Amino acid sequence: MGDWWYQNIYEPGKLPLLLALASFVLTFVITRVITRLIRAGKGPFGNVKTGGVHIHHVVPGVILTVVGGFGSVAGGGQGFGSGMCAVLFGMGVGLVLDEFALILHLDDVYWSEQGRQSVEVVTVTAALVGLVLLGFLPFGVNDLSENELQDRGAAISTVVGNFLIALLALSKGKARLAIFGVIVPFIALIGAIRLARPGSPWAKRFYRRRPRARARSSLRAYRHDRRWSGPRRRMEDWIGGRPDPTPTRLPEG
Repeated sequence: MGDWWYQNIYEPGKLPLLLALASFVLTFVITRVITRLIRAGKGPFGNVKTGGVHIHHVVPGVILTVVGGFGSVAGGGQGFGSGMCAVLFGMGVGLVLDEFALILHLDDVYWSEQGRQSVEVVTVTAALVGLVLLGFLPFGVNDLSENELQDRGAAISTVVGNFLIALLALSKGKARLAIFGVIVPFIALIGAIRLARPGSPWAKRFYRRRPRARARSSLRAYRHDRRWSGPRRRMEDWIGGRPDPTPTRLPEG
């Protein structure tokens, strides 16, 4: 265990990244537990208000992110100070991304259906950082040999090629595959060769005069969403809490 820790974490200089990831996940979990207790009216916790203004936890999150980020840069990435700054940075990012939906919509949608976006962004971020921690590098750079890394042409062509594959997957409406494909290019390749989702830029451009392709795209998207939307929503509810039900509007008159 000691040899693994030294070879895979300490020697490559990944300890600050591990500390940041651990504090990020732990901060998000603790924050969600506290907010769910506040929502249920249990425990000693409550919303923080100053002068009638509700102070969302994204505010201290931004402060911690700034302090931890600049501190890590100034510390040079080594020593106790760098580790502490990594922890502060992870805590700040956890608080900020927990309210990502509020920042995106500029509205208090924490417990609404739109608030699910915060949970999704947090889980995707944790997964991507975890892949980097395990040794994956963006755009397949980790797959290059030492000689290829020294050859700038080979390195640049690999990065550009994998970037274009991820961009193609994104244009087909496969955002998650494109994002994870930045770290693991093979994942983006799956999204690049499959049918585009209806409404995506690729479908609007190339399926406009191909009714059979549009029909197959719509049918495949329907089957995919029907199969996976339920389990994904249940997982998001388990992680972040069930959103408030959308109020039903009564007909006027």
